[in-house]
Amino acid sequence: MAKIKMKKKSTSTDMTAMCDVAFLLLTFFILTATAKVPEALPVDMPSSVAQTKLPDTDLAIITIGKGKVFFDIKGREVRKRTLEGMGAKYGIEFSEEDKAKFALMDDFGVPITGLKQIIDLKAADRTKAPQPGIPLDSLDNQLKDWLLISRRATIDLDDKELQIAIKGDAKEEYPKIKKIMDILQDQKINSFNLVTGKRGRDF
Repeated sequence: MAKIKMKKKSTSTDMTAMCDVAFLLLTFFILTATAKVPEALPVDMPSSVAQTKLPDTDLAIITIGKGKVFFDIKGREVRKRTLEGMGAKYGIEFSEEDKAKFALMDDFGVPITGLKQIIDLKAADRTKAPQPGIPLDSLDNQLKDWLLISRRATIDLDDKELQIAIKGDAKEEYPKIKKIMDILQDQKINSFNLVTGKRGRDF
């Protein structure tokens, strides 16, 4: 008796639909992702399980690392008004172009006399430029003035109290952190956030 031969089926699969889905997902993630902005003073933050998100505006972040202090304000109009106030206090005139560039900058760590040079740099060069930190000793405490003037600007513009966050390096020595807390205490700021890295609950 003759054997019946089974017709062989093709083993190849059409991958076109799968490739389309993969590229659609890739495009979605690229378009919705937010690029991480390089920090002028990168710090290794202590970790915690807290998951409170900081606001995008009306926030001042004090970064402490390598013995330096950097300052950042979230909110373009508050930044502009703060720069005007600092310029008036220290007798430095900032142009409208300076204010517009400053509103778009991130954190900085230079005395007010050197701020124009940092503002004039391209965004990519600012993080590479040497920045000695904002003075905060007893004879020249510019950090205190930045805090005070930015708080006033926030109240004038948004009728809100400026929130403060401290972002300290895990290896930073305690006296530097205490000095920042003393400045906050002098301005009757008893509530502030400590920025930490995320740690799993089973750590």
